[in-house]
Amino acid sequence: MSMTNVESWSVDLSTIGPIYPMVGSEGVLLILGLIFWLGWHIWQIRFENRTFDAETKMVEGPGQLEKMMRESIFAEEPEVRR
Repeated sequence: MSMTNVESWSVDLSTIGPIYPMVGSEGVLLILGLIFWLGWHIWQIRFENRTFDAETKMVEGPGQLEKMMRESIFAEEPEVRR
């Protein structure tokens, strides 16, 4: 079963024509991929900075860090000994 009309690959491919869909769109797809990749990194950095700032504000003030540490220790489930 063949999906193309190519009987043999031992020919000059320039005479056959395109052998895969969307020939010539590689450059556009590369640019779109780079834009998406850079945009994702910018979004991720901003999201992590906002999260870090919010968590930092929660522990500011005298005794807040110790209180948060104490609460997080007790929030964890104790280990079950067998």
